[in-house]
Amino acid sequence: CAQIIKDADEKEASDAHELRKANKDSLKYALYNVLVKLTGRTLPWGNLTGIRPAKLAMGMIESGMKNTEIAQEMRERYLVSAKKTALAITIANRERALLQDIDYEHGYSLYVGIPFCPSICLYCSFSSYPLKLWAKRVDEYLDALCLEIRETARMMKNYKLDTIYIGGGTPTTLEPYQLKRLLEQLGESFGFDGLVEFTIEAGRPDSITREKLEAIREYPVTRISVNPQTMNQETLEIIGRRHTVAQTIEAFHLARELNYNNINMDLIVGLPGEDISKVKYTLEKVKELSPDSLTVHSLAVKRAARLNMFKDKYQEMTFENNQEIMDLTQQTAYSMEMGPYYLYRQKNMKGNFENVGYAKVDKAGIYNILIMEEKQTIYAAGAGATTKIVLPEKIKTENGKETNLIRIENVKNIEEYIARIDEMIKRKSN
Repeated sequence: CAQIIKDADEKEASDAHELRKANKDSLKYALYNVLVKLTGRTLPWGNLTGIRPAKLAMGMIESGMKNTEIAQEMRERYLVSAKKTALAITIANRERALLQDIDYEHGYSLYVGIPFCPSICLYCSFSSYPLKLWAKRVDEYLDALCLEIRETARMMKNYKLDTIYIGGGTPTTLEPYQLKRLLEQLGESFGFDGLVEFTIEAGRPDSITREKLEAIREYPVTRISVNPQTMNQETLEIIGRRHTVAQTIEAFHLARELNYNNINMDLIVGLPGEDISKVKYTLEKVKELSPDSLTVHSLAVKRAARLNMFKDKYQEMTFENNQEIMDLTQQTAYSMEMGPYYLYRQKNMKGNFENVGYAKVDKAGIYNILIMEEKQTIYAAGAGATTKIVLPEKIKTENGKETNLIRIENVKNIEEYIARIDEMIKRKSN
């Protein structure tokens, strides 16, 4: 009897959840159509408000739906444009192929956060701190980080580590000896055998030196990033990047000289004052370098970003992004023999567009897909890092919602992280 009652309760809860979802979708559909009539405008992603359109398409593929059926569902239920529907389905199919050998149940990935940058970009809302103010405490930060890495490895000793991603901030703000210390700790704690991918986000060109790249090269790192965001010097100065276009080119060539054969470059479209001609110039310069993958971000100004806090200063500048610009980035990626492999969206994106990763064959960033699709547990170490534990079955949260994802966040403040490192570790062990 108890089991019958339990099953009935679970079915009732499931039915209620589905009803709430259906009602929400109906309201969004109706509201969107009203707004279209009032404004005369449609949005490329229709009434879809989630940040993971490819995840939606992936779910439908895994349920057995054909591509044509998925396309019809996205166009009719969510009013997504034909172009964006095709993009989401294409990426979902490529993601599925790329992840086919990943063991979600017995494997996991690791994120390591380095929260320092040479300077803080105007649009940035991440947990980043200017290195010049924290240089004397970086080793102290690494003490805490290495402790968290050791304890995480102990917790996960019965699982296989598939990918490592060192991000930030800017990991290459670390000095060569600090990079070696971090990488040595990862090797001692986890080992590098059997890794599918090992990424270091070198990021800012003004933080990259030969000595740092040589230090990284001593370890089995498979993928790095050299991120210009734009190749227009005037824009770099406006957004506070404080490096030159020449430094980007030099850093890229240096990495090639040292035999890095999987280099990603990040770009942002919609930056202040950049029209399509400036985006075209950036793309031409990037094409000359011929990276192995390209990530195109649509500018999203969040509440914490200085660009939003001091928007009056930039009110005379245009923040332009449109389908023509997005098409241009796609065409350039295709001309470099890259295809789209992951996609996500954020709130407050210029033009209601998306962020898309393009990559050549065998150069896609596996971790990027895993973090977006939320199919595998990702343990995270460092200030501001968030661990995402994927459960085999859904559980009820305190507010009554169902989820199979548990988020465990480290504090963002560096001093707090160092002082409370034992607490950060304990959060994951519970």
